[in-house]
Amino acid sequence: MKILIAGAGGFIGGHLVKSLMEEGHELVCADSKPFEYWFQIFDKNKNFSLDLKEYDNCLKVTKNIDYVYNMACNMGGMGFIENNKAECMLSVLINTNLLRSCLKNSAKRYFFSSSACVYNASKQTKTFVEGLKEIDAYPADPEDGYGWEKLFSERMCRHFREDFGLETRIIRYHNVYGPEGTYDGGREKAPAALCRKIADAKLSKSNSIDVWGDGEQTRSFMYIDDCIHGTKMIVNSNSSDVYNLGSDEQVSINQMINMIEEIANYKVKKNYQLDKPKGVRGRSSDNQKIFKDFEWKPNLKLYKGLEMTYQWINDQITSGENTKKFTRGY
Repeated sequence: MKILIAGAGGFIGGHLVKSLMEEGHELVCADSKPFEYWFQIFDKNKNFSLDLKEYDNCLKVTKNIDYVYNMACNMGGMGFIENNKAECMLSVLINTNLLRSCLKNSAKRYFFSSSACVYNASKQTKTFVEGLKEIDAYPADPEDGYGWEKLFSERMCRHFREDFGLETRIIRYHNVYGPEGTYDGGREKAPAALCRKIADAKLSKSNSIDVWGDGEQTRSFMYIDDCIHGTKMIVNSNSSDVYNLGSDEQVSINQMINMIEEIANYKVKKNYQLDKPKGVRGRSSDNQKIFKDFEWKPNLKLYKGLEMTYQWINDQITSGENTKKFTRGY
């Protein structure tokens, strides 16, 4: 097939491009970042550096396309999300104009990458909470800014399917991590940030790292390979339901730090910063629906995924290769 990946220069987008290339598809790749800041780029594909908030650009890249994977949005870790709400919400223009362009250019299928940030905050006030079911997004009280954009865009996909017959697929990602992504600069997420902090501490022989919050907040984290496998499975399925895609292995930030310390063979003191953005108190994925429908579950446990992530980040720091790319904060 001829496939468009919007947000191809990002973390998940880059891994998705690589996987679809291996399957032999013809790929069109688009991202707002300059090419030198794409996390992964392949000359074999047709690559575009342009702003997909603009309708004309969406028309250009969706021409003669069969499937669209919309991975594009302005986002990052909790620090970025809480301090850039308007910027996060402007991503609604990407989804809106890609959907319009898909109708105009007769695309066969459209995938929207949503987020666990759509879930009702009242269900995430304690640590080690029950996994969030897909129905828990309503009544609506999502993460301000970023979560509202994702939830609204989900509804838009639904109505384009109902009103215009466009086949849409939606997945709510739960904290995807792994190599070939941001680990510094302000947009990195907790696994990459903590791997980088401990690697830096070990190299500099520092005995402490800063930790946002008290470290007791809990999350579940999904390794990138499980994310890509699950994404392609849902996109190619006959189901237009919304699905969680994540791990149900819920851990506290302190527990994850202990894992990384063991991987690095280096112990640190934790300097808790209680004034920093912390997000909800607890969040985890309920995978009953996706397992029932597809028998899908993540293959990789957190410790093993952290081993590979830490090794990659440590190699990046010690070698100095691609430092500008992976720490710019995109």
